[in-house]
Amino acid sequence: MIKVKKIPMRLCLATNKPFPKKEMFRIVRTPEGEVKVDDTGKMNGRGAYISKSVEAIEIAKTKKILDKKLEIEVSDEIYTLLLSKIK
Repeated sequence: MIKVKKIPMRLCLATNKPFPKKEMFRIVRTPEGEVKVDDTGKMNGRGAYISKSVEAIEIAKTKKILDKKLEIEVSDEIYTLLLSKIK
């Protein structure tokens, strides 16, 4: 019998839909209080996931979803960085 590897799923904060973890951005509030985009998925701190779509990033920006989830103000630079990583 072949063992099937389970794909870790995460909910997108903006669209509220599940996606494989690898197809999402992880945004982290570090213990020092900085907000960073976590490409490795292993950074310390409180993490939030957003799907890699322009639509999801726009929703998160207008509704300030990341600000609420990470309990800190997220700068526009983070959203610009996420959008640049899509294209």
